Parts: sequence; C-alpha cells; structure tokens
Amino acid sequence: MASFLSSILSVFSGSSKNNAPEASGAEPQAHAGCTIHAAPIREGSQYRLAGRIEKVVDGETLERTFIRADVFTSADDALECTFRKARQIIDQSGSSLFSDGSKSRSV
Repeated sequence: MASFLSSILSVFSGSSKNNAPEASGAEPQAHAGCTIHAAPIREGSQYRLAGRIEKVVDGETLERTFIRADVFTSADDALECTFRKARQIIDQSGSSLFSDGSKSRSV
C-alpha cells in the first residue's frame, strides 16, 4: 500500500523513483584522445549535468565520471553543457586526468 501511495505522490511531485542516468541518445564525442559520453540525470522535470570520460591506456579503458550541480529544463541543453564541461575537464586536467591508473573514479 505504501509503495502505491508513493508512486502516486511521485507523479504529482515530479520526483522519479531513482536518479539513474537517462539514456541520452546522444552520440559520444571525441576530444583530445578521450571519448565523452553525456548521461544527464533526470530529476523530476529537470536534468542534472552528468557524464563520463573514457580513454584507452595500454589496452585498458579507463573512465572518469562526473556529476555537477547544474540543472536544466531541457535535455538538449543538458547534453550540450555536459559535452562542454567534459571538454573543460579534459583541457584543464591534461595528462593527470588518467595518470593515477585507476580504472574508474569520479572527477
């Protein structure tokens, strides 16, 4: 009964059951030897800026994920800004972004 009521309330409050990344449908973009995947997170009627940056190092794919506080009312705006933010992270971090050899971590 409680889950039924929470489902009904979430429809009116705009909250989603989970905040898993949305399938963006956007093609990954290449930048400075890295691949950028935009994955904005839907939060009610808005989208939070989120994505991941991948790079193949010595035959192994390393990834860096990021989530920012920025939210957008449009999925297209969230995608555009996610790609821009990822390029900025890559440009500012340079080679140190993947220098620790960690397979996966947040940035």
